[in-house]
Amino acid sequence: MAATDAGGATNFTTPLLRKGGSRASLGGLPRVTASHATLIPVDSASESAAAPPPSVTGASLSAAVSVRGLIKKYHDHAVVNGLGFDAERAAVTAVVGPNGAGKTTTIEICEGFRTADAGQVRVLGRDPRVDAAELKARVGVMLQIGGVYGAITPRAALAHAASLYAHPQSPDVLLTQLGLQNSARTPYRRLSGGQQQRLGIALAVIGRPELVFLDEPTAGLDPQARHATWNLIADLRQAGVSVVLTTHYLEEAEQLADHVVIVDAGSVVAAGSPAELTAAGQGDVIRVSAAPRLELSALQKSLPASATALEEAPGSYRVTGAETATMLAALMTWCTANSIEPTSVVTERRNLQDVFLELTGKELRP
Repeated sequence: MAATDAGGATNFTTPLLRKGGSRASLGGLPRVTASHATLIPVDSASESAAAPPPSVTGASLSAAVSVRGLIKKYHDHAVVNGLGFDAERAAVTAVVGPNGAGKTTTIEICEGFRTADAGQVRVLGRDPRVDAAELKARVGVMLQIGGVYGAITPRAALAHAASLYAHPQSPDVLLTQLGLQNSARTPYRRLSGGQQQRLGIALAVIGRPELVFLDEPTAGLDPQARHATWNLIADLRQAGVSVVLTTHYLEEAEQLADHVVIVDAGSVVAAGSPAELTAAGQGDVIRVSAAPRLELSALQKSLPASATALEEAPGSYRVTGAETATMLAALMTWCTANSIEPTSVVTERRNLQDVFLELTGKELRP
């Protein structure tokens, strides 16, 4: 695991679970079989769970992660401002938002690397600062950048990390699963950004954690590597591991997450399952390609009262509303009356990108 020391430097020395460590916290964790390279849950019937801490007002102790009223300021500027959410166990929770929204700061507080100015955070029912020693045996962390010595190879890094755990996954299986087998002997500093990302994911999960924090896990990955990472995250969820990830890719959140938390300017602006978020609000979307800078105020008057029209980029228009057939008829009638010939008209279901745009007035792009 990559950890951050008191001075803010990142190192590669903090174990999650040393050899001979307690088995008390291992119930329900996955194991990997080399023959199938899949994650399989361990039988936990005989395992004993640690006693829960005293009740904390507001925070949920049953959730994998519970955040209430979180505030973090830098130079009197609140980068996290009253933020709160729950990440359920054995589920994937995606925290999405633009750069500067407070996502990474929130996750680093949950990981115990930063201290909140106010609010409550509980991770697996524990305080991430007070109970850091216990949580290191149960939580995997992938930092956004750094954490690995430049001269070490992926195979050596994973072998070292595996030696710190009582029951690690197979380094060779993880190398294969994440497409790193051909670069297993390449020094870290010579790996591509995408390869470094994949190694960071492998280091986060090699100790069979109950909970994994993944900060922008697919940033810089090509489509094939991104889908391999998605498969690994899906395997973790299937094995009962709780996953909390931050991402700029709303398609990724929609594909992977059981629960999505949309953050903007340090606060939660919406939360729910992808289906709940896309079902609520303004309805379906009609995307139109035509000449740039059309007079949308005139178009707006021709559309149903619930519909809105927006030029997302020069010549690319988005019409949103609940009455799709009526909107489409009104749109085409207006185009004909104004001698406008669209080059394409596509009707789509709302996605998380549409939801984010409606809530914040801006698009979220990687």
